[in-house]
Amino acid sequence: MGPRKGPDAQTHDLIMEPIALNGGNKRSVAYFYDSEVGNYSYGPGHPMKPHRIRMAHSLIMNYGLYKKMEIYRAKPATKQEMCQFHTDEYVDFLSRVTPDNIDAFGKEQSKFNVGDDCPVFDGLFEFCGISGGGSMEGAARLNRGKCDIALNWAGGLHHAKKSEASGFCYVNDIVLGIIELLRYHPRVLYIDIDVHHGDGVEEAFYTTDRVMTVSFHKYGEFFPGTGELRDVGVGKGKYYSVNFPLRDGIDDDSYKSVFEPTIKAVMEWYRPSAVVLQCGADSLSQDRLGCFNLSMRGHAACVDFVKSFGLPTLVLGGGGYTMRNVSRTWTYETGILVGQQVGPEIPYSDYYEYFGPDYTLDVKPSNMENLNTREYLEKIKTQVLSNLSRTKFAPSVQMQEVPRDRDDDEDEEDDNPDERRNQRMMDKTIQRDDDLSDSEDEGEGGRRDIRNHGEKKVSITAPLERGGVPSVESTPAVVEEPSAAGETMEL
Repeated sequence: MGPRKGPDAQTHDLIMEPIALNGGNKRSVAYFYDSEVGNYSYGPGHPMKPHRIRMAHSLIMNYGLYKKMEIYRAKPATKQEMCQFHTDEYVDFLSRVTPDNIDAFGKEQSKFNVGDDCPVFDGLFEFCGISGGGSMEGAARLNRGKCDIALNWAGGLHHAKKSEASGFCYVNDIVLGIIELLRYHPRVLYIDIDVHHGDGVEEAFYTTDRVMTVSFHKYGEFFPGTGELRDVGVGKGKYYSVNFPLRDGIDDDSYKSVFEPTIKAVMEWYRPSAVVLQCGADSLSQDRLGCFNLSMRGHAACVDFVKSFGLPTLVLGGGGYTMRNVSRTWTYETGILVGQQVGPEIPYSDYYEYFGPDYTLDVKPSNMENLNTREYLEKIKTQVLSNLSRTKFAPSVQMQEVPRDRDDDEDEEDDNPDERRNQRMMDKTIQRDDDLSDSEDEGEGGRRDIRNHGEKKVSITAPLERGGVPSVESTPAVVEEPSAAGETMEL
């Protein structure tokens, strides 16, 4: 048969054209940060420290990256919003349990997997609300075309399940953000570069082709023990779960040799209209809980590559347990997202002593052995690409009416700034001088945990419609510009 003619042929040729890498164009970035996130503590000796998010924010501000993006403080996710994925009973438990009444919830502790790894701490539910609210509002702003990239370093808690906590994660903000994106986007791609398998997100979308999950992680006698190459999804979701199991010590070159070809193939086969990127920093070299050997630049190269496709992208945090390296890397990656090179000198800030003795913005690889041979990586990559070829090319979705947003903020730019940023809101965003948290492995100076979690009231101005996923209207944050002396002054 000769070449096809007519409109069908033209459509086919158009669909199969390679994706253009247009991420070099200037893209608007919405950055979500709540100044209270660093006040929460999982407890003495626990490796998960929300304070790392505050450290990253301090570097981001002192490098002047705030000038290149819009900064928001999202409304915390409500119980109703969390229940779009999690069970009512589980969310109700999270909202009620405290360190003072934990003994009254003995049965629930076991049922919901709350204990050593996932302790009950002061302000637990508020902490979950901050993480979930930032990811949901980031997704909502992407949906409404108000930004090209949404950034929430407090998000990325990928282990939380529908009705249980897992791996330091209680509410799966990623799933909530993806559900929001699915209201407008037919296909969403989830990419996970945490050292641990993104099991909670994979499980949530294991039976659908609306979301493709791609996870690069350590596999073999390592938490959570899932993410085998043969775990590819079931039913309509078969071959839409992609797992790339890795061994200890993988370095920048090896990681790039599998990450970029895999993601390029996924983009060409799946044709997502939106991307969620989980940037867990425990895949960095010298992480307290990790076993990979990525440098800061090797980790950030993944962010830059995903950005290059020019799709609406929700960028989230995740794991990372050496705080000085987590904050360095997320700051550097924020610079990549806004198109500004930062470093190598660390600017003076309240947390300057954490970055000694070199005081540079860099995480270097160690001399640990790379157990990922070229033959092993090629074998896994070949199978992954083979599985991708079995998927339906760019699966379609039935068109239906999109439910209205919970809070329609079309005219938010015209709102009176004095009403939106009243003195109470501004006071709540001012950082306390004494709210540094413990760090057993970094820094000195007798840091203390200051727990100051005031109850936050969120007014819901419109009802949740059936089948709808409400968005969360955000409140612009107070931007503090660093002075030459390293202090802050209010703009």
